[in-house]
Amino acid sequence: MSANGFLKPCSNVVKSFCRAYKASGIPELTQVRHNVKRGNYGTLDGKDVAFFESIVGRNHMLQEDLQGYNVDFLRAVRGNSQLVLKPNSSEQVSAILKYCNERKLAICPQGGNTGLVGGSVPVCDEIVLSLTHLDKILHIDEITGIASCEAGCILENLDLKARESGLVVPLDLGAKSSCHIGGNVSTNAGGLRVLRYGNLHGSVLGVEAILANGEILDLMSDFKKDNTGYHLKHLFIGSEGTLGVVTKVSILCAPQPQAQHVAFLGVPSFDDVLKNFRNARQFLGEILSSCELVDAGSLDCSVSHFKLNSPIEGYPFYMLIETSGSNAEHDMEKFNRFLENGIEKGQILDGTITGEVSKMREIWKLRELVSVALAEDGFCFKYDISLPLREFYHIVEVMKERVGHLANRVCGYGHLGDSNLHLNITCPEFTPEIYKCVEPFVYEFTSQLKGSISAEHGIGFLKRNYLKYSKSPAAIEKMREMKQLLDPNGILNPYKVLN
Repeated sequence: MSANGFLKPCSNVVKSFCRAYKASGIPELTQVRHNVKRGNYGTLDGKDVAFFESIVGRNHMLQEDLQGYNVDFLRAVRGNSQLVLKPNSSEQVSAILKYCNERKLAICPQGGNTGLVGGSVPVCDEIVLSLTHLDKILHIDEITGIASCEAGCILENLDLKARESGLVVPLDLGAKSSCHIGGNVSTNAGGLRVLRYGNLHGSVLGVEAILANGEILDLMSDFKKDNTGYHLKHLFIGSEGTLGVVTKVSILCAPQPQAQHVAFLGVPSFDDVLKNFRNARQFLGEILSSCELVDAGSLDCSVSHFKLNSPIEGYPFYMLIETSGSNAEHDMEKFNRFLENGIEKGQILDGTITGEVSKMREIWKLRELVSVALAEDGFCFKYDISLPLREFYHIVEVMKERVGHLANRVCGYGHLGDSNLHLNITCPEFTPEIYKCVEPFVYEFTSQLKGSISAEHGIGFLKRNYLKYSKSPAAIEKMREMKQLLDPNGILNPYKVLN
């Protein structure tokens, strides 16, 4: 990382954790565990395999050792695909989809396979369409800030290339070193700095998407403003590969910050967390780039599992606040006023602030490794929800009372800036007893508060039965009509989003 840029995620730790997951066993087949009836799709045969080989070549297809493509990151779901295809061009993707549509062969598009809702792996025996080889960075314009790349480009690689032109990609995730930009767009990934840059519906200028019938839909653009009819690109941002396969992306990057500071604060109550967030927006204004909440249980998990050193401890809540600006002295002056105000009012009990790259990295580790550390606790129920900010943490307290006797840990952390809570419940192993206590209660509780059952990870397979808690029947029916229009044979990522 450069002294003036965003911190890189803990790539080596996350990569080693992924390897450990792959070596530690596999879950029961999703089709069996969830009693899924296979759709009326064709069955792969030798003629199909021969056709695909003629398109991508023998070296770009796999028929053995497919566990890494069939099992998701969290080992929560497992498909039974017998074939993985790795095209290296949009034309090859087009030919594959056209053939599959004619044969009614189901397809599961897959990027870096870092999703958390079972959206990136097969449910039954769908062919895996891996976009790993569509990884070219096509163009980065240092004047306009526009970057274009193929969908299989790893997010971190695109960001590093953008930095060479004084830019940063307006998306930062813990899985940055392995997730694909196409997958990010297809799930409308949020990340750590939505507060500063907004979500991908605003940052993505255009996409190239290939429809189920093989038609290549060129929606690429180099303009922020293009008021010419329907903005079809938005159909594919967040559609999780069910309407088309995203193969190229055009995204507006931000100028690389010239100064950056991170504070880690101990806070006495959630009410004080809210007051600090309000004050951060008031005192830090345009330089505020991230405002994260970490509760005591989340921090303890991160610290204990990875032997990290927290600069402060012993508080029920912690806040990680980051600023990114162009003048270090000016930014620090604003930060100090914010801290002095919070300390004077008793809303901040202790904390540390730094502009040193190594120290900022260590502080971010405390937050970024929480998700990975929680999985070390045992089986982990993970919920990614949006809630009204005043009710942001209440569900954690409710779930502690509801399942605390069955759980190792019930905790919450997340993005205060966009009301996105990550609720986690860990237990020694998955049991029907705790499952029934947790679901659908979490979604019912969220719905009663008019929240969203998925803030940034999508619906995938694991949440498809709960979409009704965030969308009206009329809205879901329109989604079905859109799916029917663009994918009448239902071959694209079946069993996902819509049940």
